[in-house]
Amino acid sequence: MKDSIAKTFTIAAVTALALSVAPTAKAAGCSNATLNGTFVYKGTGAILTPAEIAGPIDEVGTLVFDGRGGLTGAGAMQQGGNNAPVTKTGTYTVNADCTGTLTVNYSLGFTSQFFFVIDNVDTAVLPNVRGDELQILCEDAGVVLDGTARRQFLIP
Repeated sequence: MKDSIAKTFTIAAVTALALSVAPTAKAAGCSNATLNGTFVYKGTGAILTPAEIAGPIDEVGTLVFDGRGGLTGAGAMQQGGNNAPVTKTGTYTVNADCTGTLTVNYSLGFTSQFFFVIDNVDTAVLPNVRGDELQILCEDAGVVLDGTARRQFLIP
């Protein structure tokens, strides 16, 4: 009888430990190194203010993350029916929970702030987590813009 009770408590303790550790391992998997390589993106939305540039906005292009917090990019932007090529430089920070921020300096003379979530994390390769997709939201006042960025060439 004592052996049965001891086994039950041991199994319960091991199970509780395993369940408490598993979510922590996944949550602690992301860092700046998670974003490394070329991603293609598409963003769609609208500029609400100031009134003189208000209207729909679309953007497509590439973002190249260096794995250390720096980024470059190139693409095309269409705003209010006007097309313009753009290049970008900037910085990014990835949090352990796979969220992060981007600061992007556009060649058109403005800087924008973005929040993102890495939503396609390959947890099978922990601790070397590789994110293949981002959901991105612009945080600039007067702008409603969101998009998706996906790794351009998936690495097997």
